[in-house]
Amino acid sequence: MTEQESAEVAESEALPISASSVPSHSYFHTLANGKRHMHPLYDRASSLTSEIIGAAIEVHKAMGLGLIESIYEWCLTKELELRKHRVDNQKVVAIQYKGFYREEPLRFDMLVEQCVLVEVKAVETLHPIHKAQLLSYMKLIDVPLGLVINFHEQKLTDGVSRLVLAGADK
Repeated sequence: MTEQESAEVAESEALPISASSVPSHSYFHTLANGKRHMHPLYDRASSLTSEIIGAAIEVHKAMGLGLIESIYEWCLTKELELRKHRVDNQKVVAIQYKGFYREEPLRFDMLVEQCVLVEVKAVETLHPIHKAQLLSYMKLIDVPLGLVINFHEQKLTDGVSRLVLAGADK
């Protein structure tokens, strides 16, 4: 596949994000009177996080430790689909800025019900960069909540971090 064909495929899978379509501080939703209010997806996202964590616990019990991230991601996707949730995996976040297009698009692990981003890990230690990466994706696609789930823990809940986009819960 040529470089141009690869770029065309990436563009067709992309969630388009552009500087003009994402206002600065898009995670704040401002009323006509100028006051900020909660992100419109926050309540829905907040109610989903416990169910996503429950699904992850089910996968962890069934599959155990020692697998690679892509296996846990696939199993978690299937578990959430069994629970009747819509899950998008490995979608490209294409960034456009003033006519420029990023040729190396970013990919997120999972977007559940269009309102919770999930980053699946299977690492000995979570590092700040894992959370920073998720927060970047959350900001770029305007998602109020995210979960980093590390399946490399004896007790899965010890490996879960819940992130809230700045201002989304106010």
